[in-house]
Amino acid sequence: MAGRINDDDVKVVRDAVPIDTVVSEYLQLRPAGGGNLKGLCPFHDEKSPSFQVSPSKGLFHCFGCQEGGDTIAFVMKIDHLSFSETVERLAAKAGITLRYEEGGYNPTHQRGERIRLVEAHKAAAEFYVERLGGEEAEIGRKFLAERGFDQAAAEHFGVGYSPAGWDHLTRFLRGKGFSDKELLLAGLSQDGRRGPIDRFRGRLMWPIRDISGEVVGFGARKLRDDDNGPKYLNTPDTAIYKKSQVLYGVDLAKKDIAKASRAVVVEGYTDVMACHLAGITTAIATCGTAFGTDHIKILRRLLMDNGSARVIFTFDGDAAGQKAALRAFEDDQKFAAETYIAIAPDGMDPCELRLSKGDAAVQDLVEPRTPLFEFAIRQIVSRYDLETPAGRASALDEAGPIVARIKNGASQHEVAVQLAGILGILDTQFVVKRVAQMARWARDRGGRGPAGPADGRGGRPNGPQGSYDSGPSPALSGPALNLRSPAHRTERELLKLALQRPELVSPAFDAYGVDEFTAPPYAAVRRAVEDAGGAEQGIVSAPEYLAGVREAAPNDAVRALVTELAVEVFHGKTIDETYAGEQLVRVRLRAVDIRIHDVTSTLARLGTGDDAERHQAVQNELWVLQQYRQSLRNSGAAAL
Repeated sequence: MAGRINDDDVKVVRDAVPIDTVVSEYLQLRPAGGGNLKGLCPFHDEKSPSFQVSPSKGLFHCFGCQEGGDTIAFVMKIDHLSFSETVERLAAKAGITLRYEEGGYNPTHQRGERIRLVEAHKAAAEFYVERLGGEEAEIGRKFLAERGFDQAAAEHFGVGYSPAGWDHLTRFLRGKGFSDKELLLAGLSQDGRRGPIDRFRGRLMWPIRDISGEVVGFGARKLRDDDNGPKYLNTPDTAIYKKSQVLYGVDLAKKDIAKASRAVVVEGYTDVMACHLAGITTAIATCGTAFGTDHIKILRRLLMDNGSARVIFTFDGDAAGQKAALRAFEDDQKFAAETYIAIAPDGMDPCELRLSKGDAAVQDLVEPRTPLFEFAIRQIVSRYDLETPAGRASALDEAGPIVARIKNGASQHEVAVQLAGILGILDTQFVVKRVAQMARWARDRGGRGPAGPADGRGGRPNGPQGSYDSGPSPALSGPALNLRSPAHRTERELLKLALQRPELVSPAFDAYGVDEFTAPPYAAVRRAVEDAGGAEQGIVSAPEYLAGVREAAPNDAVRALVTELAVEVFHGKTIDETYAGEQLVRVRLRAVDIRIHDVTSTLARLGTGDDAERHQAVQNELWVLQQYRQSLRNSGAAAL
């Protein structure tokens, strides 16, 4: 039986694969200051980037949803992998051979399910590509040639051919060590009368890759008249493939989408190929489903979704294409980017346009022309007779709510003015007011939901407190963090120094007691630093230090806070020994003030008639504390 992955190998993998390289496969990162990078969080919807990556520390943290961790934690979370599957995938990328305890090297059949399914798809893709050169695949090569795609284009996109027999691929993959169960789970085979048979037979095959470039499914095009199946047959939803969460061509387009802050959404695999070959390398397509919310999330992360970003939809000019455009507009407000629609003359798709009029015509097609909202409005309005007052009023009643959905007030006003012009209503202000009224009605109907316990508005509590109050650790009980509190703010800054710049606060920091941190979550982090060997350990063994603190955390809430503090930028402009000394002194001074208050209260309760010896001892402690406080105020860090 194969055992756990050797701990030293896990560390080698963690250090060998830079976290910013891995994260950049899923979203666009930009400088955030202090050597950190920022982007839109892939784990929750947000308008402005609160997701930060610290390459020097190998950590990420989102200040919006509180997700955080190292490279392994990121891949586990975003691709829904187990720990061992993640380490195996990252090791394969880095060319690292893993050792397994209690059984040597890991047998193939015991590897994680997801990795096995991905490997099966990789082998299938290679199989299909090789078959495209065979005699039987002549019909497939002819199909490509008729659409302007040569062998080099087919190779660039990994296009292949599935033999027409019943089980060619199934037998091939069995020979590679894959079980029938794995082939069925992968959607590469399906149940037949005498066992599994190939799902795809006698078709042209497009590999569908996820954003990291791994093959997770296929799109198969019918070639023969005797094929009774659909024109396009896609992989069914599996553990690694969800059609609503993948975009064809995104692995090839992601860098240029991020660089140009522009994406072109087309309808089919050949349209993506045509666009890329024509120089539109930001083109992507959905895989047999409508463009929806999950697709928007992928694009928003790549675009950084700012106001200068552009998304251009190209749809066929037929009724189905217009319907698709209107569906896309329903989600338009989920973009911060400007959205446009491009419809080729004569209703041609990009593939047909390139074949008919060349690359320049495709490039011209995707230059932004018509805003998507304008197209949607005109499609609605076209159904009414605008020559009559009743027709104009009915068109306003249907188109007005669409304009009312625009969240930005200035944009809503501008589009309402345009709507008045489209409708031919001379009283522009009437239309503007009518749309504003519809927007208010929509908000009122939507309601605001019940007030939540955290902030009275149903939202998260202010600040990164998260679940600290109700955690199982007694160290986390107590009031929520209040970052407006000078005490909490200073304690946070000192902990950031201890985690990020331990050389500036050590050894003084390690002499601070847990009780000197008045916020329970910060006290828990202080305890974790102590259990990991103290801040001095961060100087002796920097790479392992943060990992040790995270491992010493008593629960996930504290672990997340450690990660957050390890990547958060400092408030000070110059982070040096002077700045560090100021934070050390402020925390110590506050602790001394609290102790003086407690001792003064004790002295008042004792009174002069009680135990004289006890009274004198308390009075002496108060004098020492007052002298120490004065010394801290006069000498600063030198008095620590």
